Amino acid sequence: MADWHEITGGITAPRGYRAAGITAGLKPSGLPDLALILSDVEAIAAGVFTTSQVRAACVDYCRQRLQAKQNTRAILCNAGQANAATGTQGWFDALESAMTVAQALNIPSESVLLASTGVIGQRIKMDKLKAGIPQLIAALSETGSDAAAGAIITTDLVTKSIALETTIGDRPVRIGGIAKGSGMIHPNMATMLAFVTCDAVVSPALWQQMLSRAADRSFNSITVDGDTSTNDSLIALANGQSRTPAIIEIGPEAEKLEAMLTAVCQHLAKAIARDGEGATCLMEVQVTGAHDETSARQIAKTIAGSSLVKSAIFGRDPNWGRIAAAAGRAGVPFEQENLQIKLGDFLLLENGQPLSFDRAAASAYLKQAAAGAYLKEDTVLISVSVGNGYGTGKAWGCDLSYDYVKINAEYTT
Repeated sequence: MADWHEITGGITAPRGYRAAGITAGLKPSGLPDLALILSDVEAIAAGVFTTSQVRAACVDYCRQRLQAKQNTRAILCNAGQANAATGTQGWFDALESAMTVAQALNIPSESVLLASTGVIGQRIKMDKLKAGIPQLIAALSETGSDAAAGAIITTDLVTKSIALETTIGDRPVRIGGIAKGSGMIHPNMATMLAFVTCDAVVSPALWQQMLSRAADRSFNSITVDGDTSTNDSLIALANGQSRTPAIIEIGPEAEKLEAMLTAVCQHLAKAIARDGEGATCLMEVQVTGAHDETSARQIAKTIAGSSLVKSAIFGRDPNWGRIAAAAGRAGVPFEQENLQIKLGDFLLLENGQPLSFDRAAASAYLKQAAAGAYLKEDTVLISVSVGNGYGTGKAWGCDLSYDYVKINAEYTT
């Protein structure tokens, strides 16, 4: 049983944080497009970013700030323009964005982190961003999480947020998060953005280690379409306002905090996969019996990312052969006579041998998941065992529908 419980408040549930989201005119749609998250005191920051060689200016900017071990007060996120592949001027736009916020808040510009999302190759509309900063700061609130979550989305159909609470040293500790992402989602940080706040007292090095492991078990284990973005950013702040004993080394309290951080990240990651462009259901792939966790996750991610598997799920076709083929090409050695595949409660393959099963009932299971879209009943569970090892891993994805092509064919037009 989890040693925490869900609370309301999202990104502003932890102590000492405020957030806001406004419409600054960056999006042609006129929807909210500028968000700010502010810690009332200096916070330590950790981050995980895209592995793409083509990166947005905000990614390089944040990496520099984190490498310099600067304390952080604020995260500014714009939606509408990715500011990726925008050359030197895009870099100057990023610097100016941070400086504008810093001056308005009367804090050092080095304590502002940045994120952007939108169309690649488009610079931020700096005149509109700068004009919107006073309104954005005026809107900051301890209940501003929902507004911020709404201002960072692009093709998302729903906002994504979560907050959890546990007890450390007889005092409550909270972690909250918001995220965006619907397409251009693939492991190795998938376009997705996620922001996490925490009020625990934790050492910077340990916080970064926790976040990196949590990312591997969440955002790096989801896939929608096999495309890694230029802007992927996961940024986590910890400001110590819970006044709990400092967590500076691995131990029970560190493990509890990391488990809750991982749970927050997994909730947001699954919400992204569930909201995949054109998706009708969430896929969860569980792999057991591998040599280690990394191998198990690699098999799970390959299956979840297979276009053939995803298409079969959309077609409500229990075609387990595609699952077996994807597992076999994952680059992880195993004996095929040890392979077992289940779809929900339907055992399809055991000891490498096909089994007879009720195909109509298995198809009905897939239809039921599609009918439960955006509900907890919308998950298609694929369970795969590859041997007797101790390695287990999970990955999440979604089906591949006709609408995915339509959405992306018309994205910039």
